[in-house]
Amino acid sequence: MEALIPVINKLQDVFNTVGADAIQLPQIVVVGTQSSGKSSVIESVVGRSFLPRGTGIVTRRPLVLQLIYSPKGDTQHRSAEEGTLELEEWGQFLHAKGKVFEDFDKIREEIEAETERKAGRNKGICPEPVSLKIYSTRVVNLTLVDLPGITKVPVGDQPEDIELQIKNLVMKHISNPNSIILAVVTANTDMATSESLKLAKECDPDGRRTLAVVTKLDLMDAGTDAIDILCGRVIPVKLGIIGVVNRSQRDIMDNKSIVDALKDEAAFLQKKYPTLANRNGTPYLTKTLNRLLMHHIRDCLPELKTRVNVMVSQFQSLLNSYGDDVSDKSQTLLQIITKFASAYCSTIEGTARNIETTELCGGARICYIFHETFGRTLDSIHPLAGLTKMDILTAIRNATGPRPALFVPEVSFELLVKRQIRRLEEPSLRCVELVHEEMQRIIQHCGTEVQQEMLRFPKLHERIVDVVTQLLRRRLPTTNSMVENLVAIELAYINTKHPDFHKDAAVVSSLLKAVEDDERQIRPPNKRNIVAINSPSIIAGDLEKDIPKNQALLRYQDQSSNSPSWLSNILPAGRGENNKEVSRENSPVNTPTHQVEGRTSLSPQKPINLLPELAIQTSRKLSEREQRDCDVIERLIKSYFYIVRKSIQDSVPKAVMHFLVNYVKDNLQSELVTHLYKSDQADELLNESEHIAQRRREAADMLKALQRAGHIISEIRETHMW
Repeated sequence: MEALIPVINKLQDVFNTVGADAIQLPQIVVVGTQSSGKSSVIESVVGRSFLPRGTGIVTRRPLVLQLIYSPKGDTQHRSAEEGTLELEEWGQFLHAKGKVFEDFDKIREEIEAETERKAGRNKGICPEPVSLKIYSTRVVNLTLVDLPGITKVPVGDQPEDIELQIKNLVMKHISNPNSIILAVVTANTDMATSESLKLAKECDPDGRRTLAVVTKLDLMDAGTDAIDILCGRVIPVKLGIIGVVNRSQRDIMDNKSIVDALKDEAAFLQKKYPTLANRNGTPYLTKTLNRLLMHHIRDCLPELKTRVNVMVSQFQSLLNSYGDDVSDKSQTLLQIITKFASAYCSTIEGTARNIETTELCGGARICYIFHETFGRTLDSIHPLAGLTKMDILTAIRNATGPRPALFVPEVSFELLVKRQIRRLEEPSLRCVELVHEEMQRIIQHCGTEVQQEMLRFPKLHERIVDVVTQLLRRRLPTTNSMVENLVAIELAYINTKHPDFHKDAAVVSSLLKAVEDDERQIRPPNKRNIVAINSPSIIAGDLEKDIPKNQALLRYQDQSSNSPSWLSNILPAGRGENNKEVSRENSPVNTPTHQVEGRTSLSPQKPINLLPELAIQTSRKLSEREQRDCDVIERLIKSYFYIVRKSIQDSVPKAVMHFLVNYVKDNLQSELVTHLYKSDQADELLNESEHIAQRRREAADMLKALQRAGHIISEIRETHMW
């Protein structure tokens, strides 16, 4: 199992070069507040003093520390070229490859310089880690990550949100489920107030990967001890609680060696905590960390191997989607144009490989517009919408001119039905507009492969969109004109001989004939009276003799044909409908008689005002005949309107398909080739986006790292894991 930690070190080297956080490697993360003794614990584990020290925040970048055991005969890590064959211990930075640091003071200076290079001098932090390897004959294989100390109040020129920045950085590392949290707390403070244990509890509520280290045991108040803390009676930690004694600031200033500090630590523990001495101290902490890390790597390795294999496949697909470098630009341009035209047409036809499952698009949406949106809109238009009884009656009267009508005029029917047919034009043009919008939207639904090409070459994408938009825009007036003509054709000739309409017209005609026959049987046969009523002059003697008959006839005319109300004004005094005397003095117009060629005629002295009577008629109740005439016109309008609506509902989608959809499908590729496939434009159109080029390089680097990681993991034998 000792071989597992070097494997993780290799994997860290691989992924640190590409800056990838996608692979969650097993590692030990050191967390603690400022001045809690994190750096001293790490230096005690290493056995050398090499970390920056000072007041305030010192660790401002994560330090990935790999401890590698390298005995003198180790040929794997030692080489004559680097001069490390006879060295006891040395360090190497990932950012300074090939450079060997024998002096650990130089390592401290390099850490400080690298921190300032990325994080600046204003005590700010930087999430990009510093990677350091320490080879030694006295260390055990370990991987530690030293994080900036948790702080609350910004000091000096630190950013105001320094607390939030550090917390986010710490949470990012300890949230890795494959990490072991090494929470550093001080013995001379209340453990319940420890920030490191609080954050560890948030990410590891079960405590399965948290190990606590209690520092500064020698600084506790007199009369107190840490037995309850070390035994887990205060706050239990599943992986254990280990107490250590670090070098004091005076020891550091006096250059007290780590070896002497470890001896003093062992003596203090044996004196103060004799029963717990063998389970505390830095040597025990080192062995525990080594054991925990090895077992943790063993448990995580199968899942890690699967994760690497999956990511290799993902990044290979991603790299393929970005495409290779363009060698023959003319050929590439033609291929992209052809691919786009094919994808556009297949989206309309529904044969695309990547079919949208969240919404309708392409041909399916066009079909929905035709048969759902357009169809429902036409069905919602009532044949008599906007027509009142008085509108129909007025049209009938206007169509008869000065002559009273014996039958319903055909002109009124044509006038009214054309008015209703015109209402079909607006939804038909709206249907064309919706299809045009969908054809424009299809450009964005041409498949993943085409979309990647469009993102890769933004200028080409812009020109393709422009060409397709112009083609659709040119076809729009032609299609609108055809749809308008379809409605105009229906308005041009009202075909009353249409087979479907002829049936309804015949039914209406037979009903009218039956009604007229009934009226003929009840109509008085006094022909002279009828002539008198319709003639401009009335024979007074005859009228006076036949008053009862004329009154009955007037009643019939008022009920059946809405005879003018002024007719009663020219009648002499006589009995009305209620058998009451009507005197000439009480008549609306006093009409004296005079002799003209032996006849007595009635001549009004002043013209009669008809406008008030007409105004009253707009709100009056229709007579039986008027109601019948309106019903006839309404029935005929409904019948013919349904015929025309059915024809429009069928012909408009066909016109849109022929003049817009199919035309664009058939001519799209030739249109694109004509406007784009030009040798002088190929270089400009295939100028790759810098963003895509950068992402391709990153994907290629990540793919190489994953493939190398796969090889490293595959070298592990099952026997090494147990």
